[in-house]
Amino acid sequence: MSTIAIVELHVKPEAVEAIKSGLAGMLVDTRKYAGCQSVDVLQNLDEKGTLVLYEKWDTAGHHQKYMAWRQETGALNQLGAALTGPPSIRYFDRVDV
Repeated sequence: MSTIAIVELHVKPEAVEAIKSGLAGMLVDTRKYAGCQSVDVLQNLDEKGTLVLYEKWDTAGHHQKYMAWRQETGALNQLGAALTGPPSIRYFDRVDV
C-alpha cells in the first residue's frame, strides 16, 4: 500500500511564478528519489498563491527521509523564503470502502 503526502504551500503573491518554475526543476529529482511513486502540483483556482503537492510514496518514512535530504541541500530554506508561513505536511493512507 502507498502513503499520500499532501504538502500545502502558501506562496507570497510576487513569488508564485518563480516557485512554480523552481518546482518544475526540483521535482525531476523528487520523482527519482527512492520510494517516490508520483508527485503532482495543484494550484488553488481562487487563491493562486496556494499550491498543493499531491505526492504518492511507498511509506511516510520514505517521504520523511526525502524531506530531510531536501533540508540538508538547503532547498527547503530557499523555498521557505518565498512562503507566507511554514508548509503544512499531512500523511494519508487509502481506505478501501
